[in-house]
Amino acid sequence: MRLTSFTDYGLRMLMKMASTPGQALSTAEFAEEFQLSRHHLTKIMQKLAREGIVETRRGIGGGAVLAKAPAKIRLGELIALLEEGQPLVECFDQEGNHCTLDGRCKLKKQLRHAEQVFLRDLNRTTLADIALPSPTTPRK
Repeated sequence: MRLTSFTDYGLRMLMKMASTPGQALSTAEFAEEFQLSRHHLTKIMQKLAREGIVETRRGIGGGAVLAKAPAKIRLGELIALLEEGQPLVECFDQEGNHCTLDGRCKLKKQLRHAEQVFLRDLNRTTLADIALPSPTTPRK
């Protein structure tokens, strides 16, 4: 399975936020650190805020913080949220499905099952498990 850059960047931001609890981080800081477009990161942050994963603060010292403890945020749920609207294969898309095999294909069922297993397995991991080590934390 290949994840979109939207999900990749969202996970990067969340991993960084999990490693600095309570510290508000701005999209400008993320853009500089990850060498990515601030505009694109803002869209991701807005989605995470709408879904209650992060809280955003304006003004001096503003930015985003996690809305709940990293140990309560499941990786599979995050990926499902960030990948929402991005079907694994064309035939999973109700509106854009132009597959001529639809209705006869046995692959679709297998792929749907594999996608569910993938997300279920990732749900065994939390954001706390994948938080970036702080610069003072020795690497293992």
